[in-house]
Amino acid sequence: MLIFIFEFGRKHELTMKQAFNYLYRYQGMDFLDKHYDYAHTQSFRSMVDDITDYCHRKGGGLQ
Repeated sequence: MLIFIFEFGRKHELTMKQAFNYLYRYQGMDFLDKHYDYAHTQSFRSMVDDITDYCHRKGGGLQ
């Protein structure tokens, strides 16, 4: 899961800590935990886009 947090942060120009805090606050970490198997069948780019959309629907400001 660390590599995903890294890739998410890289796309949105966030540090690892900022990326983790954002994903935690907007339930992205819960989504990844619940859908771990699905996440591993997708590319990092696709999952970063999907989780960005998910967090945005939960109130996050990143798009």
